[in-house]
Amino acid sequence: MGEDAETVLIRIRAAMPTLRPSERRIAEEFTGDPAAAANLSIAELAARCETSTTSVVRFYQRMGYAHYKDFRFDLTRAVAREELTTSSLPEVSGDIDRHDSLEGIVSKVAMNETLSIADTARAMDMEALGDAVTLLLGARRIDTFGVGASALVGLDLQQKLSRIGRTAINWHDAHSAWTSAATLDGACVAVAVSHTGATTDTIEFLAIARASGASTVAITNFRESPLAGTADVTLTTAARETRFRSGALGSRIAQLMVVDCLFTGVAQASYDASMEALRNTYAVVHDRAAHRPG
Repeated sequence: MGEDAETVLIRIRAAMPTLRPSERRIAEEFTGDPAAAANLSIAELAARCETSTTSVVRFYQRMGYAHYKDFRFDLTRAVAREELTTSSLPEVSGDIDRHDSLEGIVSKVAMNETLSIADTARAMDMEALGDAVTLLLGARRIDTFGVGASALVGLDLQQKLSRIGRTAINWHDAHSAWTSAATLDGACVAVAVSHTGATTDTIEFLAIARASGASTVAITNFRESPLAGTADVTLTTAARETRFRSGALGSRIAQLMVVDCLFTGVAQASYDASMEALRNTYAVVHDRAAHRPG
């Protein structure tokens, strides 16, 4: 498991929605304070999580380990990697709480978003990213859709693709998105964004697009989610949950990073045409900005 050591915490977080209550308590112990949890024996961990040693064994086996010592070793390496990644940031720990100063909030948000980006980069499925780039390159039209903060990510992708001459449409309203999805065909691609992968409107958009013959791409944090099950290609983020999840902190940043990689891959694959389009679109905006009165 050595080569996957850096992703053990990513795998634990990604498995959260599918864990039994006892296994989820174990997962929360490891993600809450992984350095301390890595020093616990199976019996100590079971006692702290109010569960059985059998549940602990079942948990680390589910994470892909035959032996607890291997799991603890990789967990320790993952903690060391995180410390190195955030070494330039102020030292903070824990989630945002009511007593944090503004300085503490800034430090914790920076920590969360830095690790969300680093984890997403490390967990990126390059084959899936390549497949998604290929689909967008060959698409006659690309429709994007998301709900809430994910809608902003879909809009960001649409705007980027439009700047390099791709026909891309972003839908803000679910019914409009569904109506559009029903008109797609095999020359089109639908891209859906959802952190949980369980947003009903977004799943329905991708399902309708797929039934119409379009290729489908999902951007989500959970590979086993319903949205991923509706997609031809799934690009996963590795964002971190916080009490302020409703503010879409790490998840939005991680999704935007995936979108940037997807867009850059498409632009690079059509380099000359994309660079010309970027120059032209920049010139149009720059010229008009320069001639504004005042």
